Amino acid sequence: MGGVESSIRNQEVISCNLNRVKRVLCLGAHSDDIEIGCGGTVLRMIEQSKSIEFYWLVLSSNPTRATEAERSKTVVVKSFRDGFLPYIGAPVKEAFEEIKTIFVPGVIFTHFRQDLHQDHRMVCELTWNTFRNHFILEYEVPKYDADLRSPNFFVPLSDRQARKKVSGLMRYFATQRNRLWFSEDLFYGLMRLRSIEGASPTRHAEAFHCRKVLLGRTN
Repeated sequence: MGGVESSIRNQEVISCNLNRVKRVLCLGAHSDDIEIGCGGTVLRMIEQSKSIEFYWLVLSSNPTRATEAERSKTVVVKSFRDGFLPYIGAPVKEAFEEIKTIFVPGVIFTHFRQDLHQDHRMVCELTWNTFRNHFILEYEVPKYDADLRSPNFFVPLSDRQARKKVSGLMRYFATQRNRLWFSEDLFYGLMRLRSIEGASPTRHAEAFHCRKVLLGRTN
């Protein structure tokens, strides 16, 4: 079987697995991180599932800047100081432990372990420290640090889903527009690149780092 055909078939299996997920935990250090890293995948999951529940945690933001996924049942926004999460670890850890007692996710979206932003790394570290028996996907956030790596998990997005993701970012996070990296062409460009790398059947895709996968239980 050819490489491209194998890749597309693998993507179909992955998509099917994500379609069966009913509870999703989204973790982000800042108010736009989740939308940048996995906004398109969240939209895809919402569209393909008649019953899906989200727990949406943003650690360093305020309620006026936070946005939420459609159909979200729980949106929690903390006001921890931006850039200082590693230095106030105890209360941040407590926020993660609280989630574990009230929400059991089928998949967790969190920051990439090798992200060079200290807040992002802290969120990823606490994700793995707190949730040890869960399916975790680490998303990427393009920025000045040039820390993008080679992902191994790709989710195809339709043109409409890609447009909805980018338009939402530009609409709801207007305070970020003065940053050189926060632009439509960057978001579209990264999704286009990831679609090529993943041999996506569509022109756009989001990419993740998947460190551990356990196949379904045997009889």
